[in-house]
Amino acid sequence: MDDRSAPDAEDTRPDGRGHESAGVPGGELTAVLYRAVHQTAHRLQAAAAAVYLLTPDGGELRAAMIGGSPPSVLTLPGRMPLDSPYASARALASGGPALLADPDPLADPRHGALAYSYTVASVPLEGEGRRFGSLTVLRAENRGGYDEADFRRLTRIGDRLVGLLSGLQDRGVAVVPGTLPVLVPVFGTEPQAEHADPVVRGVPGVPGSTGMTLLYALQRLTDMLNRATTVEHVVGAAELCLTAPLGARALALASAAEGRLWVLGHSGDSSALVGELHGAALHGGTPAARALRERALFDSGAPGPSGSDPGRRRRSGDGAHAAAYLPLSGSRHVEDLPMAEAAPVVGVCCLSFDGPRAFPPEERAVLTMMAGRLGSAVQRIELSTGRQALVEGMQKRLLPADLADTPRLTTTARYRPAPTAGQAGGDWYDVITMPDDRVVLVLGDVEGHTLESAAVMGQLRTAVAAYATEGHGPAALLERTDRLLSRLGTELLATCCVVAVDTGTGAAEVALAGHPAPLARLPDGTVRRLWAPPNVPLGVHVRDPYGAREHTLPPGTVLVLYSDGLYERDRDDVRARLDAVGTPADTGLEHLADRLLQNAPGRCDDAALLLARYEGTDGGRAPRVARLHVHRRDLRAVREARGLVRERLREWDLAELSDDLALITSELLTNALIHAGSDVDLRLRVTGDRVRLEVRDSDTDPPVPTAYSLTDEGSARAEHGRGLYLVDALARTWNTSPSGRGKTVWLEMDIPGAADRRMS
Repeated sequence: MDDRSAPDAEDTRPDGRGHESAGVPGGELTAVLYRAVHQTAHRLQAAAAAVYLLTPDGGELRAAMIGGSPPSVLTLPGRMPLDSPYASARALASGGPALLADPDPLADPRHGALAYSYTVASVPLEGEGRRFGSLTVLRAENRGGYDEADFRRLTRIGDRLVGLLSGLQDRGVAVVPGTLPVLVPVFGTEPQAEHADPVVRGVPGVPGSTGMTLLYALQRLTDMLNRATTVEHVVGAAELCLTAPLGARALALASAAEGRLWVLGHSGDSSALVGELHGAALHGGTPAARALRERALFDSGAPGPSGSDPGRRRRSGDGAHAAAYLPLSGSRHVEDLPMAEAAPVVGVCCLSFDGPRAFPPEERAVLTMMAGRLGSAVQRIELSTGRQALVEGMQKRLLPADLADTPRLTTTARYRPAPTAGQAGGDWYDVITMPDDRVVLVLGDVEGHTLESAAVMGQLRTAVAAYATEGHGPAALLERTDRLLSRLGTELLATCCVVAVDTGTGAAEVALAGHPAPLARLPDGTVRRLWAPPNVPLGVHVRDPYGAREHTLPPGTVLVLYSDGLYERDRDDVRARLDAVGTPADTGLEHLADRLLQNAPGRCDDAALLLARYEGTDGGRAPRVARLHVHRRDLRAVREARGLVRERLREWDLAELSDDLALITSELLTNALIHAGSDVDLRLRVTGDRVRLEVRDSDTDPPVPTAYSLTDEGSARAEHGRGLYLVDALARTWNTSPSGRGKTVWLEMDIPGAADRRMS
């Protein structure tokens, strides 16, 4: 067939008769795109056609209009990077036609593409130094491929569309895509010369266009919510698929709990919505509460008879505003309800608009379906969050509430759960002090990520602590724990590392049960592995006795016990990271622990880390350590703590530090007693040329400094947290670190003249 006689020679101007159609800016562009899509689909006998336009920043292509019939219109992606392998992107990048014969390898779920048996062809929309995007056509495979005549037709339609878009651009019309594409049926009627809605949801005069466009938004919302794992993801999906297509000014999502509404997330100019929703009673008369009890409420914002408003009319200085209140329904299956009962209502989605607006029936229907999708996503994420909180809470309860501390052995530990939400871990650590000078360090790992793993971990930790307290050495301790595991009725295995340190002599006995050997960082910075017989994991139940090996630790040695979650494949990676941290003199235990976890690459398992620094006997000098345990809410103990700090510093010939440290002690201890709601431990220690103060509580939230304010109102808001500025000003260094089930706020101060005394 001769391409010159093809019917696509018809003019592609907006009304097909050579003059512009009337309409507001945006309506003109919509009409031009509709004619191009309509003719492309017809002339090439395609299942769908689309115009992709560059975003204002030129960073990606977005579908501005898609024509066809379901499901074809839902097959084409809504957006794509310029370097993506889609035909539309390749055509614009190459400046010529592009063909995609097998879309399946290129179907990226992030862009909403689906794998159907179609072939795709595209030509660039560019000319005279202007680049607009691509014209794309999708044809079912049973119609065959594209021949040269097809590409000539597609190119001619594209060239004419470029001319029309250039003309619109010259007249000041913005040739840019919307957030979501406009969808139209292929066999729709010609566009009529009428004004478009300020929010373009379809092509004026084309029946079915608005509904198809909204269905596309529904499909995109469903796709995004299926991948959402946080409330922030849900709010982002709602903003893209509800707020933008409908032209809403603000959006807010709220959950229903404990008889009230609680805002989960919001976007846009939403301060008024948040104020209306957050904390509102479910039995109240607000539109949101009524929507939860009855059905969705749509307030057009238009004046009506007294008492006819479906909700409390939202008004401001510039008049009334429309609003929609959509109840979020969850899933019956999650709640295990009989099918006869209604799905539970888990929250409400609120949209507000600038000025009055109508809500056509197709909008109300699609919005109701969208609210159902949002409700299921919110319910799923809240259940997942609750399950994760339960797992993490159980894990923390099974770990030691606090690490035992001794005068000659300083310790710290870290635990990081697996990145996968809702999984329980089997890693544990412990520090057990003996009646003599020995301290037992333990780190173990039960296989699996189930509740059984966590339960077995708790039992093993208790058993190890009991056997250690009885005085058994590391090897005997592991043998007894292995026999106990066989009586627990579980098939799970566990690995374990036990190090018994004699703090009087520096002797360290190491026993392993299939676990990585501990590392020792010597005072000169050398890192070596404390070798010991590997033995078999706990639970294998072999009769061969467990072996151990003794080492001697020079003062200043740091022991590193870790689980396999700290490295990806090669356990030597931990040793390399320890080598790269820095000189021992400049690296405290807390900083070292944070660095080791921070640099762990590709971690997919839970990780436990236990560090211990052997301080030595300091030439026979008595250890300079002081402790004070304060019961919760006992603010009277703050005075006692100040007195203890002053007295100990005077005994240690460090009275010049007493004023500063007493002031800091008062601030930190008061802050912990007021905000943590738990018992608090105060520890003071002299290590080398520094004095270290620690305040430990059971609250995991770190303290937040509050800035000073010159106004009375600002000072009232800044009532708490200002003491941390004193700490920052007076201490050499300070920070907050995890400590068992809570946290430790610690600081260090230099001892005046310590370096000179050490040199002399």
